[in-house]
Amino acid sequence: MQRQPGPTQLETGLRNVATGILTPFSEEDKEIRYDALRSNVQSLYDAGVRTFLACANISEYHSLSHEERIMVTEESVDALADDACVLAGAGGSLKTATRLVEAFERVGVDGIMVIPPMHAYKHEQGLLRYYRELAQVSDTGVLPYIRGFSPSVEFLAALTRIDNVAGIKYALDDIVTFREAISAGDTDVIWVAVTETLAPEFYMEGAEGFTAGVSNFRPEIGLSLMEALEAGDYERAKEIRDITLEYQRFRTERGQNNTFDGAISIPAVKYGLELAGFTGGVVRPPLVELSQEDRARAEEMYHRIETADV
Repeated sequence: MQRQPGPTQLETGLRNVATGILTPFSEEDKEIRYDALRSNVQSLYDAGVRTFLACANISEYHSLSHEERIMVTEESVDALADDACVLAGAGGSLKTATRLVEAFERVGVDGIMVIPPMHAYKHEQGLLRYYRELAQVSDTGVLPYIRGFSPSVEFLAALTRIDNVAGIKYALDDIVTFREAISAGDTDVIWVAVTETLAPEFYMEGAEGFTAGVSNFRPEIGLSLMEALEAGDYERAKEIRDITLEYQRFRTERGQNNTFDGAISIPAVKYGLELAGFTGGVVRPPLVELSQEDRARAEEMYHRIETADV
């Protein structure tokens, strides 16, 4: 892909805090409440957010049908002003992901985020081919989402050299591999860290943006953190990051009657949305709602976030 002079809207968007667009399902039949989805994204935009992730993992991507993935993305794009940057998640088989990319581009997204591969057995060269073929399909930039496997530095560097890969969303806590991959890869790819928790350290090592955790429902936190990072005020950035740590740790918990890590991550964010005056809605299987005990804990943590100095 021929790069335009100056940053594109996607490049500008990746160098910012990106909030996920969670999918609000109704309690009665677990159908999507598109009115609430539009209201949520418009409120986040009014709060200053300019980068949005539609149809992402946090949107319960794997619980959405093909048609719902397209509709969620279309409603999100239509609800936002032209200066917003919207990335849409596409994954699954190459055929499925290709169909989604084609549909998303008709909707008018600014970029494609490639959902982490769910295959139990993966090969680096096969994954590179997968990303390469999707990047060829897309007329907009592609952002591979690295999570669920341990890539080598060589793999990550090769990923940066695929035409039309605009950025890489790095969701691992291996900062050494991250730093080495940036040094080994092409310099025109934008690296994005995940959540406020890791943003300061990864920004110091070369990340240029991050995705939201608590900032999905308290956007002023992510915006203030991004401002501090851009100013090089890392002490202030860490202070803001620390405000989010308690709730972010809560998201990694298992909940009741469960042994799987991180099981309450999405319902915890959805409940945060409700506490902040947005519409979170219920979750679809295989997720479950927060227990009453966890809701009470979330309310206490939310109150501390709400009263913190950002």
